[in-house]
Amino acid sequence: MPVPQVAIVGRPNVGKSSLFNWLARRRLAIVDNYEGVTRDRMTTLIETEDRFFELIDTGGIGVVDADNLTADVTRQIEIALVSADVIILVVDVQTGVMPLDVEVVERLRGIERPVILVVNKADQEHQDIHAEEFRKLGRGLLLTVSTMQNRGRDDLLDAIVDRLPDDDDTISPESAMKITIVGRRNVGKSTFVNSLAETDRMIVSEVAGTTRDSVDVNFSIDGQTFTAIDTPGLRKRKSVKTDLEYYSTHRAQRSVRRADVVLMFFDASEKTSKVDKQLVGYIMENHKPVIFVVNKWDLYAGQVPTEKWVKYLHHQFTTLTYAPIAFITGKEGKNIKTLLNHAAMLYKQAQTRVTTGELNRIIQAAVQQHPPPMYQARRPKIFYATQVSTEPPTIVVMVSEPNAFGKDYQRYLLSWLRDHLPIGEVPIKLYLQKRSRAEANKA
Repeated sequence: MPVPQVAIVGRPNVGKSSLFNWLARRRLAIVDNYEGVTRDRMTTLIETEDRFFELIDTGGIGVVDADNLTADVTRQIEIALVSADVIILVVDVQTGVMPLDVEVVERLRGIERPVILVVNKADQEHQDIHAEEFRKLGRGLLLTVSTMQNRGRDDLLDAIVDRLPDDDDTISPESAMKITIVGRRNVGKSTFVNSLAETDRMIVSEVAGTTRDSVDVNFSIDGQTFTAIDTPGLRKRKSVKTDLEYYSTHRAQRSVRRADVVLMFFDASEKTSKVDKQLVGYIMENHKPVIFVVNKWDLYAGQVPTEKWVKYLHHQFTTLTYAPIAFITGKEGKNIKTLLNHAAMLYKQAQTRVTTGELNRIIQAAVQQHPPPMYQARRPKIFYATQVSTEPPTIVVMVSEPNAFGKDYQRYLLSWLRDHLPIGEVPIKLYLQKRSRAEANKA
């Protein structure tokens, strides 16, 4: 199962980023009294009571962004809420209940997730009584904390752990593997789904944008059950003018989040576009296994070598060179079965667990082959590594100093892991954590 996610939400300037840094025990998020400092989601891995979870900081709900990015901030918050297993709703005891707090609660109304109502800035115990005012918001367990005075951290962590999904929550083996088909308009997604289901399940049309909602189609091949999720063709954000188009985009993104494997479609007769790059970025952001699918290949088979398209896609998407590339003709069903078999292989890779012993042997070999560069006149150390989750495979490496390992060396470690583990074609989450004093003393 994936690492559980815990999202921090609330109106602007209630101390969400301070809470994020406080729980992480590191200054990761920018803290400022100016509204709207946090735009993108920020994520860090937290370990407590032998449980791991990803803590997510979000922008203030209801903020009007000075750079006209309000819609982007709102989208990031929505993604965090949808993916969260637990929600921390932060309010400010010093201001009392504000109209925007009520609006935030309304935003959470339809989300069936455990909520912890954290009343922040209760620097003194006598302020705890004022926190009772927030009970009228009617959401979740109420806890008073102070990030400034370090009050209530352990109680909050205990409450989070109590609400995380059980470790043994596993997917039923009978459940269908979900394949989401995405791409810009008119690349043949619906025709491909029709070929899968061997019926005209989708409306197929040469008019761009026929599919306006995401549609699930169930089918079986060789005894394996699949759910194909057809999605609306996406277009540039500036071109999204109507409410209908906005919600089509939103549903397509939601379908990516639901996917076990994503099929990213390209038209063999067209170059990649900005929309393609936005889609691929969204797939990467959600750490989904992906196969690049070059459709309508019958138009160019024998004229353009597949190697040329492979090099082209690798050049366009340099961080996804590990993703498999398939060439199909969706209308005739050519190479579709091979594509589905490969998608099933990626699904299996994403669920793979590697023993700690094997993982550490591979990490040690990587360090011997290419030691980390010097940092502040010292060679940083890697002590051990462990896999803490699947879908995507998530690996935590305990080190002497996380800041000593730059992006280049992290990419090297990821590349080495792909080459030496049976998870070479799927995203891998890699976290570098500082070894605790207790562990260091034991060593």
